[in-house]
Amino acid sequence: MDIKNSVALVTGANRGLGRAFAQRLLERGAHKVYATARRPETVDLPGVEVLPLDITDPTSVRAAAEAAPDVSLLINNAGISTGAGLVTGSLDTLRQELETNMFGHLEMIRHFAPTLAGNGGGAVVNVLSAMSWFGGKGATSYHLTKAAAWAMTNGVRLELADQGTLVTAVHLGLADTDMAAGWPVAKIAPSDLADAALDGVESGSAEVLADQWSRDVKSRLTMAPEEFNAAMDHALAALLAG
Repeated sequence: MDIKNSVALVTGANRGLGRAFAQRLLERGAHKVYATARRPETVDLPGVEVLPLDITDPTSVRAAAEAAPDVSLLINNAGISTGAGLVTGSLDTLRQELETNMFGHLEMIRHFAPTLAGNGGGAVVNVLSAMSWFGGKGATSYHLTKAAAWAMTNGVRLELADQGTLVTAVHLGLADTDMAAGWPVAKIAPSDLADAALDGVESGSAEVLADQWSRDVKSRLTMAPEEFNAAMDHALAALLAG
């Protein structure tokens, strides 16, 4: 797929990774970029077409699909991290995180799949995380939701193959956004993450490991759980030590 002259829709485009995606799409020659947000007035990027969208609300998703019938590239970026614990945390909070990080993305794919098929197949990008593969204290709910989103991504890739739709999973460690502001470690620039993902789409890649952290975590998945956890503890300690 050629990013130039594509018609893209980006969720959560008012800040962070979503805004970077929208900006790089414009800079790389996309014909049109739909920038969506729950509060559309917070989108401040010139040159985009702004749409209101709450990915956890099926009515809102349906309205966005009807308003953007020319989309050929769907970028599922919107997400949240609540810090809820799995054993003692609020189940309502956990469900909210799962509704956003997995079911919200799936809702978007279900509504836009016919649009993509009608426009030649196109592509879907799901912004996931290296935490699709590991958890940490204070982020076990995030791990659960990103693992579920990874499995969902792998599933819809199979289901959309016959209509010629590329489904690309993008994994990263930490990006320099508000969500990661409390971590005093090296982070990938949002624009670099967006470029890595868009390069992956153009090359037809099913998976993009956008930084060294995500590549290292993926390489450890064949380890036994005890070995994996020990390796991750060591890696996290080294990361925090600088």
